[in-house]
Amino acid sequence: MKYIYLLFWATILCLSGCSEPPIKADILITGGMVYDGTDNPASLLDVAILGDKIIYVGPAGHVEGKKIIDGTGLIVAPGFIDPHTHSLDDLKSDQLKQNANYLSQGVTTVFNGNDGGGSSDIAATLDMLTAHGIGTNTALYVGQGAVRLAVMGMVDDTPTPDQMSKMKAHVKRAMEEGAFGLSSGLYYAPGSYSSTLEVAELATMIKPYDGIYESHIRDESTYNIGLKGAVQEVIDIGKFANVKVHVAHIKALGVDVWGQSKDVIKMIEAAQEEGVRITADQYPWLATGTGVRSSLLPRYVQVGGDAAMRARLMDAKILPTIKDEMGENMLKRGGAEALLLTGGDANITVGRTLAEEAAARKKEAIDTAIEIILEGDSNVANFSINEDDMRDFMQRPWVMTSSDGSYGHPRKYATFPTKYRRYVVEKKYITLQDFIHRSTGLTAKTVGLKDRGTLEKGKFADIVIFDEQEFAPKADFVNPRELSVGVKYLLVNGGLAIIEGNLTNELYGRALKKENN
Repeated sequence: MKYIYLLFWATILCLSGCSEPPIKADILITGGMVYDGTDNPASLLDVAILGDKIIYVGPAGHVEGKKIIDGTGLIVAPGFIDPHTHSLDDLKSDQLKQNANYLSQGVTTVFNGNDGGGSSDIAATLDMLTAHGIGTNTALYVGQGAVRLAVMGMVDDTPTPDQMSKMKAHVKRAMEEGAFGLSSGLYYAPGSYSSTLEVAELATMIKPYDGIYESHIRDESTYNIGLKGAVQEVIDIGKFANVKVHVAHIKALGVDVWGQSKDVIKMIEAAQEEGVRITADQYPWLATGTGVRSSLLPRYVQVGGDAAMRARLMDAKILPTIKDEMGENMLKRGGAEALLLTGGDANITVGRTLAEEAAARKKEAIDTAIEIILEGDSNVANFSINEDDMRDFMQRPWVMTSSDGSYGHPRKYATFPTKYRRYVVEKKYITLQDFIHRSTGLTAKTVGLKDRGTLEKGKFADIVIFDEQEFAPKADFVNPRELSVGVKYLLVNGGLAIIEGNLTNELYGRALKKENN
């Protein structure tokens, strides 16, 4: 009885006066307005990190940190995830592997292998990146075009049963090695030579791994099956393979399809109601980024590779037909005045439009385009998107942020701050909460990143802390390679990649494999 009495009073005293010992952390972020990456409002919370993981998100006063980051007046959010980049060559290089242009935007994870490209050898690529060291995390898709090229070459033909079996084996192996899904670029050769059924059969190989089929659709304009036909193709592939499907950089490209965003949205949301798991990403720019060859040259001209393409472009018998078709393609993109040359291997003046370059060479625009292609090609920024369509897509809850970053286009350096500054702050198309959710948690859930994208205990510590007054782009079409500003601190796997607005030049990124269990 005496023991019970003493235990009773000890418990009462502990409840009234005892407190839990503080949590020990390496880094404590305190006083910031925390958006946790879900579609929930922000709260004033502390975030604590131990090693590479988040160990606490909650009210102040429960954590002791070796390093304190004062987030007062700042936004604290998960590091942004870019589901569509072309940064793999940068990550492989000694000079650009830090991926500073993405870090300065608050991006901590990038995806590569989009548009059906990249390497079909996922394991070797991931191993190389790990050994090399990288500044941002990167995850990979296996490219349908890369797989087709490896098995069939640059041919416009239907695969034999043996070739189909080999391509399926490629995709299966890639998924086992950690790919997050299958990407396609059905607008580009050799993906454009593939039938819907061919692609759908390959997509069945990602189903056991809960992979996603991500597509630069066959037509964003009126080149072949039309914008709505191309979106329907993605839906059909999703139904056939019973997999998640995703429309890359969704847009209505060119005057022929301006206004079709409403119809496309209805199509996608009707498919969602039928059970198709379909989403999309979008870059917040009215200009696309591609090459002169990709934007103007008919696909049949590229069959057989570069040597065959050059021979056709110098064949006087078929050249007039090619030029006529190139002229039609140029009109779809708004004419030579809407194609801004942004650099490449050709002998052009960066910053000129195709019309201006043609005038300087004293030639017609199509003849100039052919010369540029034969000289090695140039990237172009093509002002071919209507803002009403862009706004309609941006406001849908299933559309997330991506850059599709390419050489010479400011989207590689400035997509996320541009979307924030122009369409959250200035035009108010979406809210700050929307912007963060569609750059973090929504993206992670869509692509299958299970341990990133939200600020939760146990998740990897990928965290951006930015000043909402200062977060802004510096890159534009005249100076496309200027780093963005306003990110005060950036953590990648618990390591500080940015401190007080300055890059630390440390490489905290990791090559990510999809968890298949």
